[in-house]
Amino acid sequence: MDNHLSQLKRPREAARREGASVRTPPAGAEVRVEHASRRYGSVDALVDASLHASPGEMLAITGRSGSGKSTLLHLIGGLDQPTSGRVLVDGREIWREPGSARHRRELVGFVFQQHFLLTDLVARANVEVALLGSGMRRTERRSRALELLDEVGLADRAEHLPEELSGGERQRVALARALANEPRLLLADEPTGAVDSGTSQLILDLLAELRERRGMTLVIVSYDAQVGIRADRMLTVIDGRVADPD
Repeated sequence: MDNHLSQLKRPREAARREGASVRTPPAGAEVRVEHASRRYGSVDALVDASLHASPGEMLAITGRSGSGKSTLLHLIGGLDQPTSGRVLVDGREIWREPGSARHRRELVGFVFQQHFLLTDLVARANVEVALLGSGMRRTERRSRALELLDEVGLADRAEHLPEELSGGERQRVALARALANEPRLLLADEPTGAVDSGTSQLILDLLAELRERRGMTLVIVSYDAQVGIRADRMLTVIDGRVADPD
């Protein structure tokens, strides 16, 4: 794995040595959830949840299946809205302010347990899909997609269909796609849930290395104990309520 990560770093290090421009994304976003609840019919999926993630922090959210941890992540990313309470990213209430949809699109990247790749598109094209609204020309989108695949160690798999990739490789394509718009907040929902333990470690190594390199805020929902160990801080969701073990 150490060799793998050194290969991922190599393109940027080479660019520095050669004097080429290296993209420097802005610092990570700040996240605040203030007394947020989410109710579906008669079911309380989340109850009076509050948390704070500092810019650039790696925060782990753990809990049993059905505890409400994914609901919390969806509220943070704007995929769902709270029944009550507030969710703020960089001080903006992401559901209520004008332009909030664009704000979410430009600020947040998502990685899910199921990679949701388009099965009839090769890896490069799957990443390019995320750039269709960017204003880039087709050649620019292609170049950017290849750059992102190189960053996650898949430059040599760019023209392969998802069915020709391993589970870990498909998840790394999904990660490259999530990074396409230079998100300052990356949300990962069970990113290691569908891979074996060795691949799980590789994906966690990659997420940690990308977070350090890019300075983005990283929030990971997982039942994997290794995620909590690696994170700067860990929160646990129990029956829809957030408990801070610290």
